[in-house]
Amino acid sequence: MKKQKKVLDSAPWIWRIVGTLSILATLLLIFGFGYAIKDVIYPEGDTSLNSGDKTPALSDKQDEPAVVEDGKIRMAVIGDSLARGTGDDQGLGFVRRAGNILKDEGYDVQVLNNLGVNGLRTDALLTKLDEQGVRYVLKQSNFILISIGANDLFQGGQVLQGENPPTAESLSAALPETSKRLQAILKKVKEINPTAQIAYLGLYNPFGDVKELEEPGNAVVSAWNDAASAILDNEDNMTLVPTFDLFENHLGEYLSSDHFHPNGQGYEQIAVRIAQEYQAETPAEGSAK
Repeated sequence: MKKQKKVLDSAPWIWRIVGTLSILATLLLIFGFGYAIKDVIYPEGDTSLNSGDKTPALSDKQDEPAVVEDGKIRMAVIGDSLARGTGDDQGLGFVRRAGNILKDEGYDVQVLNNLGVNGLRTDALLTKLDEQGVRYVLKQSNFILISIGANDLFQGGQVLQGENPPTAESLSAALPETSKRLQAILKKVKEINPTAQIAYLGLYNPFGDVKELEEPGNAVVSAWNDAASAILDNEDNMTLVPTFDLFENHLGEYLSSDHFHPNGQGYEQIAVRIAQEYQAETPAEGSAK
């Protein structure tokens, strides 16, 4: 009888302990959820090339870039699957590879968030540039890379799936509206960060070795690159990074198995070109030499 009473007397304490542990677990879950949301809204970026600096806090003045003038190159990339690095067997993409090249040249480099999205088109990128997290990353950067347009013109490589091969006229149909959106994209990026060096990645023809698509593909890519160059030539701190010549005679060597995205070697060639363009535009900035 006494043993039963002892068990009954201890029951409230057991429930109190269980209740306390439940409350602590709930608070821990809430804290973890809040921390995860913070990372989404205020991303801190890719730290693989960081020199140990923490991401600066969001500026109180939303229209001013949060870049510290300390000689460091702060790179960010935004755009489509090429920006993301799809097809790279090492998962580096052209932004990390370019960062590594510049670092080897003596520059202090920090690669911020990769904002590339598979399948992204110009209309979706325009909308994305209004997102707070995206604007925050671009405001921190002083070297912004943009890759966009291939999905508008080539439907993400799906042009090969149609019964009839596309003509130069059908591929060019998207050019007028797409080029207008590209101009709006570049204008908005510059409004977000007026002082950053902005590099737009020119297009190549991934179907140059497909008989039905070689001529129309070359025609539409050349027209697109000319239109992009005309836009960029009228702006300060903007440059076109040409890629057409890199892939023209090396598609089998530089394309991944999907016959649309670059492989590791292809991304490396793009990265070399990006580093060259940066050094040509800003030879004295960011160098530790």
